[in-house]
Formats: sequence, C-alpha cells, structure tokens
Amino acid sequence: LIYLVEQQGARPKARNTTGLYHLAILVPSRVELARSLARLIRSGNPLGGHSDHLVSEALYLTDPDGNGIEIYRDRPRSEWKMNGAQVQMATLPIDLQALLREQADDNAPPATVPNGTTMGHIHLQVADIGAAARFYNGILGFDIMLGMPTALFISAGGYHHHIGLNTWESAGGPQGAPDAAGLRQATIDLPNAEALADVKARLKAANVPASEESGGLVTHDQDQNRLLLRVV
Repeated sequence: LIYLVEQQGARPKARNTTGLYHLAILVPSRVELARSLARLIRSGNPLGGHSDHLVSEALYLTDPDGNGIEIYRDRPRSEWKMNGAQVQMATLPIDLQALLREQADDNAPPATVPNGTTMGHIHLQVADIGAAARFYNGILGFDIMLGMPTALFISAGGYHHHIGLNTWESAGGPQGAPDAAGLRQATIDLPNAEALADVKARLKAANVPASEESGGLVTHDQDQNRLLLRVV
C-alpha cells in the first residue's frame, strides 16, 4: 500500500506548502480499528487525534518524518446521510475506551493489519481549491462529494472521498522543498482501459502534460503532485 523512499538529510515538510496532508489506511471493521489503537498504545507512539466523521471513525498520527497518517474504518453506506448530492460529514470525538472494548477478548492484538486493509484515501494540501476542483473534477472526472470554501472531498462510485483537498494552512502556498519529506507519487487505479483512455483524452484537451510510463499514465496536478493512473 505504501512505498517508502529514503532521502538522506530530508527535513520535515513546511506547514504552509502544498503536498501530502495525510495518507489514510482503511481497515475492514471497528474491531480492527480497535486493534490498531491497541497496537499504537503498546508501541508508545503518540496519537495525534481521533474523530468520528459520521461516515467513518479515524485515528490520526504522524510518522518519524512528520508525514500524516490516518487509520480508519467506514460505517456501512446505509448509515451515511446526504444533503442533496453532498455527503454529510462532521468532526466529533471518539470514546476511545469504548473503542478499545471492541477487542477486549484479545489477549494481544495481532502484530499486523488484516487482509482487506486498503489505501482508503489520500488528503492533500493545495494552494487553491478552485484550481484543485478544475483538475480533479473537471479533468480527471472525480465527483464532488462535499465542497466548502477551504476544502473539497471527491470520489468515484459514491464513496465519501478517495481524495481530500484543503487550504487550511497552504492557501496560496508554494510547493514543498525538494529535500522535504512528503509525497513522491500517488497511484490512482482505474477500472478498465476505456476509463484510462478517457482520462488521457481529457488531459490532452486541457493541455496537461502526461506520459506513458510505469505501466500507466503519469501526470501532475495543479500543485505538481505526481500521479500515476493505471488499470489493475
């Protein structure tokens, strides 16, 4: 799910720059989220925060280089509420003691996350929400699931979001420095060759450079984040 590339002397990404806000690992159940929390407690790694987003429950932390990580579980889609075409989300606290009781029968949580764990979404800091919407919605074709002046949540297939975008600290900000830790590439899996050809045609019509490499199509978004689009 995640490839780490060592860069000697890398420094933390500056808060006001564009790039990775967090990557989000989706576990398949609330019990597995509880086991993730138990592993974090046993490791002594500090928890940066936790939120009930109505559609999901999430734990937040940072890795040793300062990259943001979310570990979360989804609620069933039947429980998601919509405001017209937009999904209803919030930021509420989680009762962590109640969450831990979900795996109370375990003598110790398994050392690894289970099969079925996926990359649920990525969340990016961007310089301009309008420019991000024009690229991700207007060119790549993602649906806007929730839009606000400082954040945008987009997806395919009615999911609450596959990509989050915000300007909370990065409005008008520059790209991260070349020697800063952060995102080097994100991969977007498409369902078939026709979908990839459609995206390629839209990129060409918008005069956005793209090249065929790494088994797919490589392009860059409005903030020069490198994206690999491929069929799997």
